[in-house]
Amino acid sequence: MENITNYITELLILIFIVITFLQSGLDKITDWKGNIGWLKGHFSKTFLAGQVPLMVAIILVLEVIVGFMALVGIFFIISSGQTEIALYANVLAAITLLMLLFGQRVAKDYAGAFTIVGYFIVVILGVTLLS
Repeated sequence: MENITNYITELLILIFIVITFLQSGLDKITDWKGNIGWLKGHFSKTFLAGQVPLMVAIILVLEVIVGFMALVGIFFIISSGQTEIALYANVLAAITLLMLLFGQRVAKDYAGAFTIVGYFIVVILGVTLLS
């Protein structure tokens, strides 16, 4: 219980990451065709147009890895106070969000890019607290 109170902010950020990244990954798995179709249109006038399935696959794998790393990080913080995996989960989440931000900027979806900034701030706070 002491580790929960000592690391409550970090744990809440990790829970946020689990919800955000695993839900997004599961959405891509359960509606692969819908996601690919929408994103092909989204990137149709960019140099990334022909790379949509590969990009979605890469993001899907990263999202699932990040979500599970965050779950493992939660377990280690609660059980032993060890924060290294939680830090790695936050760093990988930040890298994944930067990839998503790049895509939104290339597609000139500035509102979508702005939305990612909110997620990025939360994750960078986690990196800061855990490093």
